[in-house]
Amino acid sequence: MNELLDRVRETGLLAPGRPVVVLLSGGRDSVCLIDLAALIGARVRALHVNYGLRDDSDDDERHCAVLCRRLGVALTIERPQRPEGPGNLQAWARDCRYAAAAAMALPLEATIVTGHSADDQVETILYRLASSPSRRALLGMRPRDGSLARPLLGTTRAEITTYCEERGLRWREDSSNAEQTYARNRIRSGLLPELAKAHPAASANVLRTAELLRDEAEILDALVAAEVDGSGDSARGTISLQRLGELHPALRRLVVQQLADSAAGRPVPGAARFADQVAGLRRTGISMLDLGGGVRAVVERGVLRAERP
Repeated sequence: MNELLDRVRETGLLAPGRPVVVLLSGGRDSVCLIDLAALIGARVRALHVNYGLRDDSDDDERHCAVLCRRLGVALTIERPQRPEGPGNLQAWARDCRYAAAAAMALPLEATIVTGHSADDQVETILYRLASSPSRRALLGMRPRDGSLARPLLGTTRAEITTYCEERGLRWREDSSNAEQTYARNRIRSGLLPELAKAHPAASANVLRTAELLRDEAEILDALVAAEVDGSGDSARGTISLQRLGELHPALRRLVVQQLADSAAGRPVPGAARFADQVAGLRRTGISMLDLGGGVRAVVERGVLRAERP
């Protein structure tokens, strides 16, 4: 127990007096997280979103309320209206959760913290690798991403379970985690056990690879920034089309991806694949190319930028 507490404290993502909004589902990971945050002495607020998607959703809400009273933590409960018709319920729930958390955190200048674990990291990397062919897929989740922090990202689910048991913390099991209709669940129950059979350190090796790639990504990001930020007459967020054409194809792809992501304010999957087409745009007058995700490349007087129409 003390080892995990010390490890999380050393990350600096939770600190005495620092305001945080904990996304509290009532599951094992978030229960562990809010207890750690309280022990460390952070100024904790909790958010529980009751989506009403399961018969026992109200039981989850009551469990969170009891836990927060025990810890002396203020709890906010949101009950969004489930949308009618077809749609991605997981995406809707995620959007509701983070929008509510942002609304709470902003006036408090608080960090939003989630209970993502090392096991979640492995599942995320494998899922993204299968569904999104890009280097971003292999980088996984970052411990800190803007106003969002993941203090348990280096902690396994087994370690979290041990902590909760030693602390006498009860948690709720989400029955939907066993449903095979979700790709993440199939990875957890099918792919990961098979990888462990192939090599007992499979998950640890995935995590270590992602860690190394994130370090190397910092160097790549610096190279991209040097090209995109420019110097002299170049404006931030632009690059001359001539210079783009002179770049190594790999760096050219990264530059186009960065321009697209910056214009959208979020990742634009697949924008990099248009890099060669962008480099071939007309340098005189104005020319444009759709990069996907509601973003387009615009070349004006030989200078490339990305924008949302």
